[in-house]
Amino acid sequence: MLETFFFFIGGVQPKVKILDEKPRRCPHCGLHQAYLKRVDHYISLFFIPVLKVKTGEPVLICDRCDRPVAGAGPGASGERQAQEQTKTCRFCSKSFPAEYSFCPVCGRRL
Repeated sequence: MLETFFFFIGGVQPKVKILDEKPRRCPHCGLHQAYLKRVDHYISLFFIPVLKVKTGEPVLICDRCDRPVAGAGPGASGERQAQEQTKTCRFCSKSFPAEYSFCPVCGRRL
């Protein structure tokens, strides 16, 4: 008698899609390395995405900090609010939003 054995690998895996290639300023580090991204979930067979299960929400994520920017996304006013409060760098005397940890002009830690 012939016995058969079937081996199956499958599951749900996330896939990050960049929605906007234009870099935006991150309020945490002050660099233009934040991109609008979305995390979609796919059913995969043998590590190949086959069927989209869930479409994620657009989020602004900084590549340097690897943190999502709160209140950012399409039509969000988070960038306007960050620009309203400013402070001045003690090294180069340039002004920038108060949430930054690094000066966007000279790059020094504040």
